[in-house]
Amino acid sequence: MAAVQEEPGQQQRQVRALVGLVGATALVYPLLLCAVRLTFAQLLVVDVAGTLLWLTAGIGCSVAAVAALRWGVDRPVRSPWLLAGLLPPAAFEAWLLWPLLAG
Repeated sequence: MAAVQEEPGQQQRQVRALVGLVGATALVYPLLLCAVRLTFAQLLVVDVAGTLLWLTAGIGCSVAAVAALRWGVDRPVRSPWLLAGLLPPAAFEAWLLWPLLAG
């Protein structure tokens, strides 16, 4: 049987896709940690500074995971849809924090 030869460009795209997937997967655990810490900061002990810290860290991990996936499939990392996807969670967090910040 003859070995199947792939083009160098095809192999490079596959490696890039796998590296992007591994990079995004590596950010899942920090994102989960941020979600758990954010829950504790909001529900068990009301801590506005902790909430803002873990919310910012979670947003950073989320954006980095999506950016790693977009880089892996050779798409532009910056996208208006990436930022638009942050609006619903930001609105929910603002709704949760509004009573603490207003009063």
